[in-house]
Amino acid sequence: MLAIDNLFKNFGSRTVLDHVNYRFPDGEKIALVGANGAGKTTLLNILCGQEAIDGGRILSSQGLRLGYLPQEPEANPAPTVLEECVAGHRTLSVLKRSMDEELVLLETDSSDERISAFEKAESLYRQAGGYSLDSRASSILGGLGFSDELCAADPRSLSGGWRMRLELGKVFLNEPDVLILDEPTNHLDLPSLVWVERYLQSFRGTLLFVSHDRALLNRLATLTLYLAHGELRPYKGNFDAMLEQRAIEAEQLDARRANLESQREHLESFVERFGAKASKASQAQSKAKQIERIRALENDIRTVNTEQSLVFKLPPAPPSGREILKVKDLSIGYKTTLASGIQLLVEKQARIAIIGSNGIGKSTFLKTIAGQIEARSGEFEFGYNVKPAYFAQNQEETLRFEESILTNVLDVRIDLGEKDARRILGSFLFSGDDVFKPIKVLSGGEKARVALCRSLVQQANFLVLDEPTNHLDMTSVEILIEGMKSYDGTLLFVSHDRNFIDSIATHIFVMLPDGRSALFHGQLEDYQSMAAKIGFPNVLAPSKEMSKGNTARDEEKKKEKEREKERAAAPVVNEEEVKNLKRERMRLQKLMEKLEKDQAPMKLGMHKLEEKLTKVNPSAYTEAQKIHDEVRTIQTQLDGNEEQWLEAAANFEATESRLLELGRLR
Repeated sequence: MLAIDNLFKNFGSRTVLDHVNYRFPDGEKIALVGANGAGKTTLLNILCGQEAIDGGRILSSQGLRLGYLPQEPEANPAPTVLEECVAGHRTLSVLKRSMDEELVLLETDSSDERISAFEKAESLYRQAGGYSLDSRASSILGGLGFSDELCAADPRSLSGGWRMRLELGKVFLNEPDVLILDEPTNHLDLPSLVWVERYLQSFRGTLLFVSHDRALLNRLATLTLYLAHGELRPYKGNFDAMLEQRAIEAEQLDARRANLESQREHLESFVERFGAKASKASQAQSKAKQIERIRALENDIRTVNTEQSLVFKLPPAPPSGREILKVKDLSIGYKTTLASGIQLLVEKQARIAIIGSNGIGKSTFLKTIAGQIEARSGEFEFGYNVKPAYFAQNQEETLRFEESILTNVLDVRIDLGEKDARRILGSFLFSGDDVFKPIKVLSGGEKARVALCRSLVQQANFLVLDEPTNHLDMTSVEILIEGMKSYDGTLLFVSHDRNFIDSIATHIFVMLPDGRSALFHGQLEDYQSMAAKIGFPNVLAPSKEMSKGNTARDEEKKKEKEREKERAAAPVVNEEEVKNLKRERMRLQKLMEKLEKDQAPMKLGMHKLEEKLTKVNPSAYTEAQKIHDEVRTIQTQLDGNEEQWLEAAANFEATESRLLELGRLR
């Protein structure tokens, strides 16, 4: 159980949580939504213990396991990605350490108490699924896009985005009771995003998440919490269901407001007509009190939708020929080739989404088309009167840092008026005096939004965009979608936002890890359907390796239940015999290890004597005989050692066979 009781939080004069009460239902997948600055991340941080509160309390059941994505990756990770993921399991890492410590103690103390302590530690580790931990970690990392090579890499060699993917993998591996995620799909490519969505759909605990991905909100959420004006309102269903319910609320509030206004006006008319008459004075006074109560009710009614509705249109695209871009046998990459043999014909007014896993060359392809890097081989050419505009993920580097936001946008087009520029900037969350802020004081996300505005207002007829929805909230993404729908130019873009892709794409261009690529007409669902018919790989379908992440724990539990049934069906075992057998097995193992260790100096001594014998003068019979005698002595000792080892090995095998019969071999 997780709940908040009378929670209160201020930032200066602004209240973001106003005495909020809520109990998070068990087993629900809860989307937390609201406008930028409403306090969504603040609430998540408070629940995770990352931020202090000004009043109220957090209530949770004893032993509740809470999982959340940290703001920064582990500063001192394990040597490899896989080891760091495994070490991130809070419960099993402690149980493993305890089991290893007991094993070390058992090497010098084989008493009943010590054997019992080790068995208890090993049993706890096994029952918690410790022996399947590496397999589960590998499956989860595979789903998140980590190749075998990356799993073996040093985490410190990875980029920040991949480091956060690793942290997400550690969160999933822990399988908490309550999972809290703030933008879980950031830093993910589309295939990994699909895998994460399916993983979260199968999650059995309570999920609370914030996301600007409308498709994820609709596919995943079973309950939606709307945070606004310090209040938290629950709605059954996904994001679109919440919007429908809020629309009904708005109609009901408007009707109630109109009804109250009519009542108030009627009462005010009565007071105005009869308030001065002595015979009606008491009635007028009563009506005046009713008016005060109605005004109070009117003031309590808060408008459901207070967010400003923003719209913008891209400038008309200059005329061009039918063929916008022709790509022939293109190979792309830097020091090595990422993809080769690319064939693509982009026709006028097409809107082509490029999809594929991270690292296969999607952004590199756009950079090559935009002239940022040279092609390794092959060719491409633009059609008649094509005027491209390119937006890269690091486009903010082209901004003039000392100038204002407004100036940076106006500089792109001489004919763009300040009113239109401010309207477009408003669509990207820059309103009022914010437009006069210099670029140098903005965050990375704000700089990227300014850069996107600059790219969109250019008089281009071919937009080449790399992740244009990064750093945009859901409202801004919807505004961008509407702008793109009305754009009469051509679009080639990379995005991991499925709602954005399906809302505007006319074609899907798929790039595969083996360097192949293909163009499909339609949207993501059309691509998957057509790919299945022609036998082309579906990059959005989880591989067998990916899907194991959801079932590895279930398989381990199933096997453990089967082992328990076997043990229950087995005849009653003499525990004293088991203890004696285990002590004997350990004694024999130590004896074999000692005998093997003793053999090494014997063999080395014989080798030295044999070398010495080759150097003795044949006439020196006495000296040679002495060496022969020493060799025979060592050989006799070695033969005796080997006989002892063989006898110990036979007894060790017999002991293990008996333990296996009793079902107690570990």
